[in-house]
Amino acid sequence: MSEGSDNTSVPTRPASPLVGFMPPKPVVIIGLMGCGKTSIGKRLAKRFDLAFSDSDQEVEAAAGCDIGDIDNVFGPGSMQAGEHRVITRLLNQPVHVIATGCLSFTYEETRNLIMERAISVWLKADLQTLLARVIGRKDRPLLESGNEEATVKGMMEEYYPLFEVSNVCVQTYDEPANVTVDRVIIAMSEFIKKQFPDYHVLKSV
Repeated sequence: MSEGSDNTSVPTRPASPLVGFMPPKPVVIIGLMGCGKTSIGKRLAKRFDLAFSDSDQEVEAAAGCDIGDIDNVFGPGSMQAGEHRVITRLLNQPVHVIATGCLSFTYEETRNLIMERAISVWLKADLQTLLARVIGRKDRPLLESGNEEATVKGMMEEYYPLFEVSNVCVQTYDEPANVTVDRVIIAMSEFIKKQFPDYHVLKSV
């Protein structure tokens, strides 16, 4: 995983009463469809007592149409460009948790932006875990061509090497969401303790 560095001053707000530290930057959840970005992101935000944004929902609101229709309505490349603008806007907001679209981090310009301005958390899932969560879903335009297993496997092979540069990686399993959140917090704690020690506050006992 990549090593982060920042000259930002120590935060004035205290650590969350539920967690022993506060993120020094926005927390961006990345990963393929079915890894749990929105579910885990919402719970993570609640633990930190932070706001939560879903970039897919923000993109649809800005475009006025579904994600899968944007390129057809506005022209090829419109989805990627619009998503970059939306994520830029979200990263300019106060520190909060952001769940990104399936392919957001695969676009170089957006990936570089996230790595510079946020703490990236990759929810890594194996093939069977992803298939169990996406097969039969009607809201996955990338799977509309059929043969979900081959499609997901191909995406893993193509995109997982790109996700490897994320600051934090947490393997996701078939387990309660809050268990995954606990492991995300532990992994983030280790990263922040090393890279941003002034932001890591031990909870009183």
